[in-house]
Amino acid sequence: MKFSRLGDPGAEVPIVHYEGRALDLRPITADIDARFLASDPVTAVHDAVSRNQLRDLEDAHHLRVGAPIARPGKLVCVGLNYAAHARETGTEIPAEPVVFLKGTDTIVGPYDDVLIPRGSVKTDWEVELGVVIGRTARYLDEADDPLECVAGYVVSHDVSEREFQLERGGQWSKGKSCETFNPLGPWLVSADEVVDPQALRLSLSVNGRTRQNSSTDDMIFTVAEIIRYLSQFMVLHPGDLINTGTPAGVALGIEGNPYLRAGDVVELAIDGLGSARHSMVQA
Repeated sequence: MKFSRLGDPGAEVPIVHYEGRALDLRPITADIDARFLASDPVTAVHDAVSRNQLRDLEDAHHLRVGAPIARPGKLVCVGLNYAAHARETGTEIPAEPVVFLKGTDTIVGPYDDVLIPRGSVKTDWEVELGVVIGRTARYLDEADDPLECVAGYVVSHDVSEREFQLERGGQWSKGKSCETFNPLGPWLVSADEVVDPQALRLSLSVNGRTRQNSSTDDMIFTVAEIIRYLSQFMVLHPGDLINTGTPAGVALGIEGNPYLRAGDVVELAIDGLGSARHSMVQA
């Protein structure tokens, strides 16, 4: 099942794509938020359809596509989680996941413009598999299945400013939390539709030139391992978003470092989760 939010920023309408229709979810939820994601949304939608509660959203195809979830409580990121990406940055393969937090106000729609920060000369791209939590996870052990805590998966773009991240005090979050630095969507795809999160093709291009083309099977730490690991250090709540790392092919690792400039167009996609496209604009 595919969920999305359509409309102007701050006024998005929650919808579900159901048998070729865009159904307005407002009779059963105000938004695609923590409460809805914790309520078994797939079953809730099937029940609402059977009771004829949901109607088509008029002009759905003409509305802006927003991020498919309302602002999460946490946006947790894992760095250096693909072996080839670690090598291209000259970093050793980490023994444990590298974890940092990113501001949740960075999240924008999948087709919105992305702003290059003032003074930036090293704005970089990173296509990532986003994991949205649907069930509280704390201190998961080996007997638990972390994937049971997943509500769904989403295309996430962890835009990064490398000078801010690596050369301005060593604070990764500072280079990750600039305005508009996390386009998300177009859809939140329910977990039941993703048979294996470790078998998804990811790709990203800049101005039509492929820069990243890999698979989640190259992750050092799997989605399940990441969720179990994070649950030892923080409580994961419904609606929280995890960015699970990016494959090789970022500007930081390419000879000549072709960082993003105003006017560049970035396109990214993940198998089964849809595609995004946005233009880079100077802040």
